[in-house]
Amino acid sequence: MPAGSILVADDDAAIRTVLNQALSRAGYEVRSTSNAATLWRWVSQGEGDLVITDVVMPDENAFELIPRIKKIRPDLPIVVMSAQNTFMTAIRASEKGAYEYLPKPFDLKELVAIVGRALSEPKDKPQAPIRSDEFDSIPLVGRSPAMQEIYRLLARLMQTDLTVMITGESGTGKELVARALHDFGKRRTGPFVAINMAAIPRDLIESELFGHEKGAFTGANTRSAGRFELAEGGTLFLDEIGDMPMEAQTRLLRVLQQGEYTTVGGRSPIKTDVRIVAATNKDLRILIQQGLFREDLFFRLNVVPLRLPPLRERTEDIADLIRHFFLQAEREGLPPKQIDQAALDRLKKYAWPGNVRELENLARRLAALYPQDTITVAVVDSELTQPAAIPEPAAAEADSLSAAVERNLSKYFAGFQGSLPPPGLYHRILREIEYPLLSAALAATRGNQIRAADLLGVNRNTLRKKIRDLDIQVIRTSN
Repeated sequence: MPAGSILVADDDAAIRTVLNQALSRAGYEVRSTSNAATLWRWVSQGEGDLVITDVVMPDENAFELIPRIKKIRPDLPIVVMSAQNTFMTAIRASEKGAYEYLPKPFDLKELVAIVGRALSEPKDKPQAPIRSDEFDSIPLVGRSPAMQEIYRLLARLMQTDLTVMITGESGTGKELVARALHDFGKRRTGPFVAINMAAIPRDLIESELFGHEKGAFTGANTRSAGRFELAEGGTLFLDEIGDMPMEAQTRLLRVLQQGEYTTVGGRSPIKTDVRIVAATNKDLRILIQQGLFREDLFFRLNVVPLRLPPLRERTEDIADLIRHFFLQAEREGLPPKQIDQAALDRLKKYAWPGNVRELENLARRLAALYPQDTITVAVVDSELTQPAAIPEPAAAEADSLSAAVERNLSKYFAGFQGSLPPPGLYHRILREIEYPLLSAALAATRGNQIRAADLLGVNRNTLRKKIRDLDIQVIRTSN
């Protein structure tokens, strides 16, 4: 007896032959066709226990066919294959009710394993809801195998409320992935609220997260809503979770365990309904060993781990990424740009310590500072072999700024030889150093916040928050 009947639809005869052989050896009965019409006829006649179909076929797109199949045979598992290996392909496959999505070229052993798993699962397994709306933008870019795995995992997570832990180096796009989980998931009509633990004074994190009551502490003149309250019904993104102080970790653990919290200074518990997505560029297991992160909280947050690869591990995506960033720059009013093959080859050999964010900043500089329509390898070399795009006065300003910081630190710490200064002094130190540091960086880059963030080595969102908190006046000047 065959293990099951598989219907294969693909207009590539070689792929049909390979699938026929592999599935037949695994004990399945296989029927294959080159068009959607024949596949529809077989399915409507009740044939097949599982369908494997390409997306693009001569007579119909599979994303148009799958809803019709699901209407008459909702329990029929459908595996979608595609050479259009983008994030949106994976998402649409999930939205249309596909059991699994496989990018071409695919691993035959993996496909056979997927078929076996699909046929062995209960037939009443709920399908992902079908959405009819289409999307104008692609939030994630890349066709590398590493990105394909991320797309497939995201597609599975979209219609769940599972807590996700995103790990990866700075600049790999952790917040972008968190936003994709929200924007294309079942909570997309609710708010997306982000909080960066590294950008908030440690003694204010609990108030920022859970809110506070009037009179809860000095300066609390009114009640203030926390991020949990603001994110109600949506997604709360906890960025740089490794920088969360232990006291706040304990309160967050309680929320994850009991689904409720109390405001700072409050007494009545408040029920909460948010999806938690956390992110870090640190190794939390090492922090656990050092006593800096709660192990029980780690396991609560690490329900679904998702690692974003650094750009140096997916250099085949650089061509798509640079073109995507050029298009973004063009939409923002910068001149259209192209890049030649030699320049692309040079970009692929670079180590990219700043990852995708560094590539994005480079693309904006190339679009803004160079008059030629096509970026050449000579231009790329000039950018990658020196701290490019910052005028000489900025470099000099940075040097003098470093010296000023050293002088200020020496002044503050001179009186504490062999001991630590009082904790309250740190905030004063930060304010008196940060203000001139940020002001000088903005002056040196003529008010360009993107370039100032690069110069300072900080995230753009962090820089913007500091500008607001310190009330720094940003004045843009022409070159």
